[in-house]
Amino acid sequence: MYAEERQQLIVLRAHEAGRVKVAELADDLGVATETIRRDLAVLESQGLLQRVHGGAIPAGRMVAFEPEVTARAQTMADEKRRIAKAALAELPDGGVIFIEAGSTAAVFAELLPLDRELTVVTNSLPIALALARHPTRTVLTVGGRVRRLSMAEVDDWALRGIAGARVDVAFVGTNGVSARYGLTTPDTAEAAVKRALLGVGSRTILLADHSKVGAVSLCRYGEPRELDLLITDSGLPAEAAQELEAAGLAVMTA
Repeated sequence: MYAEERQQLIVLRAHEAGRVKVAELADDLGVATETIRRDLAVLESQGLLQRVHGGAIPAGRMVAFEPEVTARAQTMADEKRRIAKAALAELPDGGVIFIEAGSTAAVFAELLPLDRELTVVTNSLPIALALARHPTRTVLTVGGRVRRLSMAEVDDWALRGIAGARVDVAFVGTNGVSARYGLTTPDTAEAAVKRALLGVGSRTILLADHSKVGAVSLCRYGEPRELDLLITDSGLPAEAAQELEAAGLAVMTA
């Protein structure tokens, strides 16, 4: 495991458990305690963790790291499934939809009804491969470089494919959504694709669990009012939902 991957995992565990311990991390990851302490020092300097005696705790809501898509799929799995089921009500009877790369979007793609003929455009290789097996699906990918962390197609080829598309509904994801800071993501190439997707659908629906609300990453690519609807889970505080609605984004909880 590279240092960056190990540090991403440490931050993820800290946010899930509320605290990480040096000795436990060293045992679990098979490295020396001195290595973990150096990791924690790096993460604290980045504003991601706060070191405490024997370990560290999360520092704020800033999401400056990006776990791999396989790791994200295991986080809040029940909430993501509820969100995906609720999103099925927003499907057109037929026509064209866009499904953006992401862990919640992948669950949504799995739940698409087989008795409805749909054309699905996506920038996700895993989603494209899963849907292409079904005879009622026409699947198109936008092309481009495939990012290892998200398995999403990005860069100029992807942007050209998106620019030439128009869909009935675009189902998109995000790393962070905030009434104050807008829509954000850690990677500049992903940000460019996400920005382009805000204009591809007659309706644009954000699928995001409540941990994404209030989170902020490096690249700002849009405003809440550019989306038609956020479908999230019941863990979202009422105050946070009200702030987003005041910023122009309708909120549905599942």
